Amino acid sequence: MNTQQQEDFVAVVAQHQAIINNLCRLYYPDVEDQRDTRQDIILQLWKSFASFKGESQWSTWIYRVSLNTILGKIRKQKRQIDTTTTKLPNDQAAHLPIGADDDIQLLRTIIDGLEEADKAVVILHLEGYKNKEIATLLNISASNVSTRLHRIKTKLKHQYQKLNHAIE
Repeated sequence: MNTQQQEDFVAVVAQHQAIINNLCRLYYPDVEDQRDTRQDIILQLWKSFASFKGESQWSTWIYRVSLNTILGKIRKQKRQIDTTTTKLPNDQAAHLPIGADDDIQLLRTIIDGLEEADKAVVILHLEGYKNKEIATLLNISASNVSTRLHRIKTKLKHQYQKLNHAIE
């Protein structure tokens, strides 16, 4: 890559770093895991930057590369058997700002409990992406996105009512 391409890459990543950071936070509550994953994503973006054809927006491309990197990393981690450590459940509320709305905390906790593919669908939906755009990003059909969103909403509503009732 020439100097101009390098500068363009840095500018694009800087402009869209919130996408990368949000996805890292949603999939990895541990700060060190977030940093490692962010580096993995930026490396993947760097490797594929020259092949970006401009057929989508930069944000769409960054979402796609980021999600694929995260989901690939999760699949790889699931295949590895770690017999030396056992992770205890993380307290998701500890990662939220003090005074954050209880309903938002509860929703974040519930979303964090979704399977990775469903989590990706709901995150993109909450970010304002249309079903067709989500389908393109995740390589699934738009009708599959609609079906998943309906099921996820039902699951979220049920979990919210269950957890909210348990708190009261």
